[in-house]
Amino acid sequence: MIILWTDALIFLLIAVILMLGFYLRGKEYIKRPLQQIARSKVGMVSLTVLIFFVLIGLLDSIHFKPSEDGRSNEIISALDYWATPLREHGEKTYSAPFASYLYSKEMMMLADGTEQWGYPRLQFGGAHLADPETEQVPDILKKALYGWIQGASLVVFFMILLGSLLREPHKRLIVSPTAKAVWTVVFLIVSINYMLVYLSTYYHVFGTDKVGEDVFYQAIKSIRTGLVIGTLTTLVMLPMALLFGILAGFFRGWVDDVIQYVYTTLNSIPSVLLIAASILMVQVYMAAHEEAFTSVIVRADMRLLFLCLILGVTSWTGLCRLLRAETLKLREMEYVQAAQALGVRRRVILLRHILPNVMHIVLISVVLDFSSLVLAEAVLSYINIGVDPTTYSWGNMINGARLEMAREPVVWWSLAASFVFMFALVLAANLFADTVRDAFDPRRGAYE
Repeated sequence: MIILWTDALIFLLIAVILMLGFYLRGKEYIKRPLQQIARSKVGMVSLTVLIFFVLIGLLDSIHFKPSEDGRSNEIISALDYWATPLREHGEKTYSAPFASYLYSKEMMMLADGTEQWGYPRLQFGGAHLADPETEQVPDILKKALYGWIQGASLVVFFMILLGSLLREPHKRLIVSPTAKAVWTVVFLIVSINYMLVYLSTYYHVFGTDKVGEDVFYQAIKSIRTGLVIGTLTTLVMLPMALLFGILAGFFRGWVDDVIQYVYTTLNSIPSVLLIAASILMVQVYMAAHEEAFTSVIVRADMRLLFLCLILGVTSWTGLCRLLRAETLKLREMEYVQAAQALGVRRRVILLRHILPNVMHIVLISVVLDFSSLVLAEAVLSYINIGVDPTTYSWGNMINGARLEMAREPVVWWSLAASFVFMFALVLAANLFADTVRDAFDPRRGAYE
């Protein structure tokens, strides 16, 4: 098993979240907001979609070297191993979704030795069809229905099994209105994705790109990049924003002046130039230490990690301002003034009175920043200062679609696939952020 830097940080983040959840379990000020989130249909549905993306990202974060392959430098993930047909069934060049022929005409060599100008058959997509013109549409419908039934049957079987195992007090997990909405989304996600995976063994459901690689496979692999950018960048910026924001608002004076000077100076530097300079530095470092970066995936992972670090350093200032303003208000509240008058240590006041009452701002900002960071990766990759060009990401897909949209005929499916996946992830994150804000904001009655 191979552990990349981003893999280690992802699993470290999961461990921290689990330990934090174990520490906070049973605490009333956390229990009540979580119960409010659990009663929200929109919140639980969006959380279900996010969990689906996270599971794919985790599956793509388990890397190893295939034992049967003699190329010692090749590193694949568990997702790559599962999606081996998609990874290896490449074509010559562009092909449209569910096509059996290449997208462009070229000179073909016929069986009798003559040449003809036309659309060649694909090597894998629709290769099982003898006559695509008459067999393709019925075959697609038949296989789509078969794959959908298999996925739907799997969900129904699991629901029946769960219903038979649950005791009466816990039946609400499958019969409450919120649970029904969640199970409906699970049913749709599993059945539709099972159908797409089954179809992918016979067709390229989202077509292929310029080098003949399956676009559906690229879009799935890009999920991990989006999650890494969103979560690891947050992991970098959150401690700085919390520490400096609360200290500036509570102590004021020269502490506040110094912190304001730091983030004002940092904001005055164009972030794009800072990111470009940092990426250039890491490229120079990797070029000078080639022996440590013998694998393409290791080089790409290092650039992805460094991009997360520099984005975290440049994006903590906004949350820091919000926390400073909220702390300035909280330090004047009666219960904080009473604690100071009674001689309670400042460290205790910060941990017990200030920090819990700014967590609603932290939570909503973290989830919203996650959405903006996913979109930022697309913009940065579009201008070639984002992730490595060899890394699968929606930004690289959009960047590659620039020339594809200008050619004739138009190759639209790479842009469409990246848009659909990115839209689903960002929309789910934003909807869940709204639910978290409503639950944890004390002014909305979460603690009443």
